[in-house]
Amino acid sequence: MLDRRLIAFVAVVLAATAAPLAAAGDEEVPRTASGRPDISGHYDVGTLTPLARPQAFGDNLYLTREEADRIAEEERKRMQAEAQVSDPNREAPPEGGDGSPGAAGNVGGYNAFWIDRGTDVFEVDGKFRTSIIIDPKNGRHPPVTDAARERFAARRGFFRANTGEAWWLEREGPGPYDDPELRPLAERCLLGFSSTGGPPMLPALYNNLKRIVQTEDHVMILVEMVHDARVVRIGGEHVPASERRWMGDSIGRWEGDTLVVDTTNFADRPALRSATRDLHVVERFTPMGRDHLRYEFTVEDPNVWTAPWSGEYTWPRSDALLYEYACHEGNYALGNIMRGARLLEEDALAAAGATDSGE
Repeated sequence: MLDRRLIAFVAVVLAATAAPLAAAGDEEVPRTASGRPDISGHYDVGTLTPLARPQAFGDNLYLTREEADRIAEEERKRMQAEAQVSDPNREAPPEGGDGSPGAAGNVGGYNAFWIDRGTDVFEVDGKFRTSIIIDPKNGRHPPVTDAARERFAARRGFFRANTGEAWWLEREGPGPYDDPELRPLAERCLLGFSSTGGPPMLPALYNNLKRIVQTEDHVMILVEMVHDARVVRIGGEHVPASERRWMGDSIGRWEGDTLVVDTTNFADRPALRSATRDLHVVERFTPMGRDHLRYEFTVEDPNVWTAPWSGEYTWPRSDALLYEYACHEGNYALGNIMRGARLLEEDALAAAGATDSGE
């Protein structure tokens, strides 16, 4: 039988060693004066991990270290090749582009200078992921409803590729270039591309910085892309259903060290592609030590998907600063889009008149 003094000694030693470990854990997460986790700061959420899992991975959620390294190396080589300095003496590409997938083939940049989608895949709990979506199990969006499929087909018919002809004159109702307000929201700089501002807040091809400013009553998330700003009210209730907002109405609450954000009351065209005004998003922001946030989200929109879907990825802290994204200042694109459409319409009407007169 153990001596009681020995048992007491062991208990003291265990307590002495356990206490510093618990304190160290507390010290890893910055705290506000009220004891809440302080998540203020800058985060760079760029990642090579796709939102939806490539079908080749099936239901496999994880990558091996070798697979993760291979993806990172392939991206490094691709960026190195595409970021070459452009020849200042080169000839202009032909009208309409040369058909290549690069800058000369469309209206992209001179090279890949602005592309910054990350340098590696993210990991959670020490394991590399094949996708951001984790539910459904296959890492892909659930099937869409029949009604949504019909809407998508109609939208594709409305926003057809510009072939250099005023094809929209042949259809009934307004055309895609009849009014600036008919153009996509991202094209008008009203919302960020690819739901970067969210919710959910997803990574994109570039401009992946987020800045969080936290008070006891609010959390503001400033998004680099299009300079979107989300303001989350801590506590309270949602605004009346009649009040609609571009990024919805976000209410936050703390569950332990996790900030849970519930968002409803979206406008008719949320930033999340395909979603409707009935979109409902629940997000969870959890500090993983001092340098990372674990970002989780669940999306529900019965008008689009037959079931909810969820995802998660990490937000690493960054020393980079977030500068203004001046989306429309000095931007001639929208005006030129409308003027170009009028010229095509004039050509089409002139050709139709010539045909009618037998010329």
